[in-house]
Amino acid sequence: MKRQLSTREDVQFLVNSFYAQVREDATLGRIFNRIVHDWPTHLERLGDFWEMVLLQSGPGAGKFSPVPVHKEVDRTFNRQLEQAHFEHWLGLWFGTVDTYFEGEVADYAKEHAGRMAQILFFRIMEGRAQD
Repeated sequence: MKRQLSTREDVQFLVNSFYAQVREDATLGRIFNRIVHDWPTHLERLGDFWEMVLLQSGPGAGKFSPVPVHKEVDRTFNRQLEQAHFEHWLGLWFGTVDTYFEGEVADYAKEHAGRMAQILFFRIMEGRAQD
């Protein structure tokens, strides 16, 4: 049964469930598993981020800057990140949200992720042009 996305525990469950899939994914797993060396800490930070975004609460306010991190990932992979990687990430995210949650916050989780993926990819391409 689907539920509302309304607590930190819900957010952390979403993040953990999603990244469990990512880690096993043939396309994304090779990227994330090479970059992330401490999954428990990474998942906690992602929980902080998504709690801030979705619930406007938690310790995340003002402490995240995802653009430089994603540019560095692109450099690590010889500038081979493509829009398809972000689309695939979004497909997994949408599927995870839709499997477990419903309602306004769940819809916003998908909307925000879509905007974030567009911005991150654009900034990566912009960074390549400047290098």
